[in-house]
Amino acid sequence: MAFSNFFVQELKSRNNIVDVVSSYVTLKKAGSNYTGLCPFHSEKTPSFTVFPKNENYYCFGCEAAGDVITFIMKMENLDYKQALEFLCNRAGMKMPDTESGSETDSEKRQRFYSMNREAAIFFVEQLRNPDNREAQNYVFRKRGLSTSTVTHFGIGYNPVGNKLYEKLHGLGYTDKELQENYLCMKGQNGKCYDYFRDRIIFPIIDNMGRVLGFGGRAIRDDVKPKYLNTSDTAVFKKGKNLYSLNFAKSSCKEFLLLCEGYMDVIGMNLAGFTNSVATLGTALTEDQARTIAKYTDTVIVCYDNDQAGYNATMRALEMFKNLSVNVKVLRLDGEAKDPDEYVKKYGKDKFENCVRNSAGKLEFVLNDLQKKYNFSVDEEKIKAISEACDFLADIDSEIEREVYIGKLAQRTGVNVDSIKHDVNNKRKYNKRKNDRKYVEAELNSHKKNRELVNKDFDNNPKVAGTEEEIISVLLNNTDLINDIKNGSLELGKEDFITEFDKRVFEAMTECEGVFEEGTLNGSFNEREFSYIMKIKMRRNSLGNNSRDILAQLINNLKEEKELSQEEDPIKHTQKILELKRKEQSDN
Repeated sequence: MAFSNFFVQELKSRNNIVDVVSSYVTLKKAGSNYTGLCPFHSEKTPSFTVFPKNENYYCFGCEAAGDVITFIMKMENLDYKQALEFLCNRAGMKMPDTESGSETDSEKRQRFYSMNREAAIFFVEQLRNPDNREAQNYVFRKRGLSTSTVTHFGIGYNPVGNKLYEKLHGLGYTDKELQENYLCMKGQNGKCYDYFRDRIIFPIIDNMGRVLGFGGRAIRDDVKPKYLNTSDTAVFKKGKNLYSLNFAKSSCKEFLLLCEGYMDVIGMNLAGFTNSVATLGTALTEDQARTIAKYTDTVIVCYDNDQAGYNATMRALEMFKNLSVNVKVLRLDGEAKDPDEYVKKYGKDKFENCVRNSAGKLEFVLNDLQKKYNFSVDEEKIKAISEACDFLADIDSEIEREVYIGKLAQRTGVNVDSIKHDVNNKRKYNKRKNDRKYVEAELNSHKKNRELVNKDFDNNPKVAGTEEEIISVLLNNTDLINDIKNGSLELGKEDFITEFDKRVFEAMTECEGVFEEGTLNGSFNEREFSYIMKIKMRRNSLGNNSRDILAQLINNLKEEKELSQEEDPIKHTQKILELKRKEQSDN
């Protein structure tokens, strides 16, 4: 989709990249730039840098790169047009009325959003239908939900049969769309059938009020799986979204309750805790943890009171360990297996007391170790302390470590200095190991990205490298693009040997008016745009992006290209065969 360079430039000027990024990331001044912990991957030391002068960002850890538009696309999980709309709303600007291009990913997403909305309305209507008495009994009697609660969360029901398919097909949605959006599946007989059949439906809604997908709970305990969730689609990513965040976001600044399932969240709301969310049929992911950290200072993990819940809690602690959020673990005193059951059995007041007395991370780990090991036996006590030290070694905050080391010493009767010594040794070992992994990952990531983005690079790395140097100079000194447009510097797309570099060059030189790098977001995908930004960043430290440098690079490119063609082994062999044939014909 094409938006004018003037519009994109104006939009970016009204959305200062430091201001926008600061609303998601804590930035610190570092010379003329700003640094912070990368919001796109977990890290302990800041490798994410914002460059105000160039109006872009780059992470030296995961290589995420781009401008303010790219940043919003990634942080809010939006496509290019939606990110422009988001920034327009932020700046009080009006989106252009027209855009060029045929059917786009944005149009597909809009159809999926509309399809989900129609499905959600259908599900709500079916739960109200007197014919579906069993579903009503399950929701209102067995689970004890009120009509207002059901309405608030948009809970519905999909009956046996294919009524949803018939409705959506009648609205013009194709079988392919219905399957891609996981509302219908195709059977062995080639006919479509409803994906969620005879299930209570929980819509998953984002912060913009759009229905992304659904969770379906079987109303009979003997039906497997008990929960069925929408798989990843064009508008829904299970590992990124959270159930009920659209409600919790306005009341979770002090703390947020992280639950396992939909009914736990609903139970928390009934107990007065509207600041509750749940993962969507998967273990907590890094993306979900980072999303939570954007909205709250403290998260209380409220998982089931069993071994599976314990394992999930330990994973959650791992996901949060590099984020600036305080993590606690809910301790339920009683026989309830989950928060929802606890509220129903013991009441709101007792549950609130449990929330207020949630255990810190170390206390949770130590309580488990005391169940696992006999502290009165020296060998077992040493194993327990060693495991606790492993846990402490992963905590980056020195103050937090000091506090926890003191608590561990007090609980175990071991000298503080001894514990600190072991923790520091484990940290040194972990650092050496992680440094090796980081270097390997960095090299592998760069190679993989290049193979995926600029597939022709390795066919002739010398020429391709010069191509990228030219693009880098043009990105850092966009005034030189006019010298190519008016012919004072002779360089055309035919001079490029890699298709990717040729596409970038065309996008830069064939645009109308002044080139604005933000417009590349509309023509290149996220990985490609990130790669382009990395090309640009490579020359930042050199600082020399003059016309003379560009002219020399253009000359080098043409010479290297000609030389590479002369040395092409296939062409060389062809020349030899031609000479031999000529000799034979002469004789």
